[in-house]
Amino acid sequence: MRHLSQAEQLLQELGVTEPNEIDLEAIAEVQGVEVLYRPLKGCEGQIVGHGNRAVALINAAANQRRQRFSIAHELGHWHHHRGKILTCRTTGEPGGNHARSKSGPTDPERVADRYAADLLMPGYLFRRRADQLGKATFEAAEQLAEEFGTSLTSTLIRLVEMGPEPALLVCHGHQGRKWFVRGPDVPARWFPQDTLDASSSAMDVLHKKSRMSRRCPIGADAWFSSWAACSFHVHEQAVSVMDGQVLV
Repeated sequence: MRHLSQAEQLLQELGVTEPNEIDLEAIAEVQGVEVLYRPLKGCEGQIVGHGNRAVALINAAANQRRQRFSIAHELGHWHHHRGKILTCRTTGEPGGNHARSKSGPTDPERVADRYAADLLMPGYLFRRRADQLGKATFEAAEQLAEEFGTSLTSTLIRLVEMGPEPALLVCHGHQGRKWFVRGPDVPARWFPQDTLDASSSAMDVLHKKSRMSRRCPIGADAWFSSWAACSFHVHEQAVSVMDGQVLV
């Protein structure tokens, strides 16, 4: 059985039993953090504290889901890095694991992102709902994102990590693969290729012939260079996201 993270323990101590009860400003107040919305340049959030009190500044121009992630991220810094001087990244998609190849598990930004994911989409609530939906699809992720008030990308990452099927989430741009997240049930030998295969439905989505493809089977050798890939099929689905990228 999966152990509860510190963020999940906090939610249970506060009696949170439904996604709509995750009131981040109220949680921040309990943690001694005042949340203020201000125009920010170069970052989406900042936190400044002294002793047991802090002020989190959140970009007033961001959309509500981005603001929720920023609050949760700054609370992650307050929990893990109190007393340290940090500069938050200027860009980045909620969800946290994009820079796996560039940073280790103790990187402050990744630690704060992990805390944010657990606070926004606690496993004890998310896993049950994901299992009820039955499959790792973009339609399921959109439904979960609506329920938990999170971005599509961060919800997809959580769905890969905790969903009902072994899965990977891969982000491609016109220059090739940008990042990927591997689910816990996918062996490490299955490593996605750097470039999109011409037979993949993601190719049409990347070139804006459609916003989203249907979930469909494809030979695993379109995605993996392993010698065993030709013996398997996988199911793929692609969706267009901002900045000329596609999630698969």
